[in-house]
Amino acid sequence: MTLSVRRTRRILRLAGAGAAAMLALGACSSSSDSADSSSPSAPSGTSASPKLSGTVTVFAAASLKESFTTLGKEFEKQHQGTKVSFNFGGSDTLAANITSGAPADVFAAASPRTMAVVTDAKDAAGTPVTFVRNQLEIATLPRNPHKVASLKDLTKTGLKVVLCDKTVPCGAAAQKALDAAGLKLTPVSYEQDVKSALTKVELKEADAAVVYKTDVRAAGDKVEGVEFPESARAVNDYPIALLKNAPNTEAAKAFIALVRSAEGQRVLTGAGFLKP
Repeated sequence: MTLSVRRTRRILRLAGAGAAAMLALGACSSSSDSADSSSPSAPSGTSASPKLSGTVTVFAAASLKESFTTLGKEFEKQHQGTKVSFNFGGSDTLAANITSGAPADVFAAASPRTMAVVTDAKDAAGTPVTFVRNQLEIATLPRNPHKVASLKDLTKTGLKVVLCDKTVPCGAAAQKALDAAGLKLTPVSYEQDVKSALTKVELKEADAAVVYKTDVRAAGDKVEGVEFPESARAVNDYPIALLKNAPNTEAAKAFIALVRSAEGQRVLTGAGFLKP
């Protein structure tokens, strides 16, 4: 065999080995790509959370108006295409509306007792969770012209005092504080929610009202706040719950998550609420 022929055969053997190696590498690469595509760490459009849309209807205690309005705007900002619609009012009225069939996604009450109206009627999905607490304070006219310094001072003759109705959480808490102090008070009116009681003072239709600290803070210089020790015995827990027949369940869950998040808690404590 000539040197030329042997050299040609050697070149052909080397070329064949190289081709085989390339085919093996290609097969490994294909196998690796297939494995990566099924790996949990690989991005997948089907595993992503669905985009939220539509309206979330929230029934919430009147005292949550300012902080929940802020959180509602933040929610809409985080989830483009959603809208948060609020119904603020006395918790007992809201609970009655829900058990009567009013369409809503979320209920945030100012007391466990009013939330129980909804849970007892089997209208809540799951167990309500306390997300904040609130404490009472006396709201007086600016600069406190009647020198109200205690709960007992509200019993002064001629002083026009407003309370929330005893059926709503702020009224029940006020009565609990009065009982703790051994005081009896006859107000000029009972209001159906805490904002209505505060408005009486803001409009100078009353000299003082027993409301929540959060409402005094929200009113700014329209009223002056007076703390009293008996309020520590009448702190209200605020529970929140997803409703069983919520028209927009996923968005409702996301709103509740925002309320309970660190960001939500910053907004709420900034408004004067206490951590749960």
